[in-house]
Amino acid sequence: MEYSKRAVFKGTYRHRIDAKGRLPVPAAFRRSLGDDRQVVVTLLDQCLAAYSPGEWARLEAQLAALPAFSKPVKALTRLLASRAADCEIDVQGRILLPPSLRQSAGLGRDAVVVGVLNRFEVWSPESWDTFVRESERLLDDVSLDIQWPLPAAAPTGPVPGSPPAPIPSPKAHSGTGDPQAKPNG
Repeated sequence: MEYSKRAVFKGTYRHRIDAKGRLPVPAAFRRSLGDDRQVVVTLLDQCLAAYSPGEWARLEAQLAALPAFSKPVKALTRLLASRAADCEIDVQGRILLPPSLRQSAGLGRDAVVVGVLNRFEVWSPESWDTFVRESERLLDDVSLDIQWPLPAAAPTGPVPGSPPAPIPSPKAHSGTGDPQAKPNG
């Protein structure tokens, strides 16, 4: 799958994991993966996160760009990479989830498969229900300064018939890299 056509996952599906640990990948997710017949699965929070190979490579690049000697960066990189497994999608559209990952995520026979834009996640029904309740409560309790629905995006080019945008004065920026910083002098 070419990078510019990244897979996008959305929706919630309930599936059963068979006795061998195979989970059906929702048909919509398989279509999003295109020709990719493999995903990289790792433990993330209380669930398993499955990434397309291209998205996993992008995640690796993001991690590699972080400060290499930072303790939190090393911990995150170690945890994600050491728990990661390549999982092939079989001809019946299932992935075999490694026993250690299923156990770590508390997965039994039933699973909730959730699309989260650049990945899909596999949750135990109990953990998913708890997450949804807590998240809804959080969103009710806190405004989070998020305007919903999101405002329309500003046009990216000049609007026909409008005057050209003013060029900012060099004195208007402090040079610190912080656009909120006060000007020098």
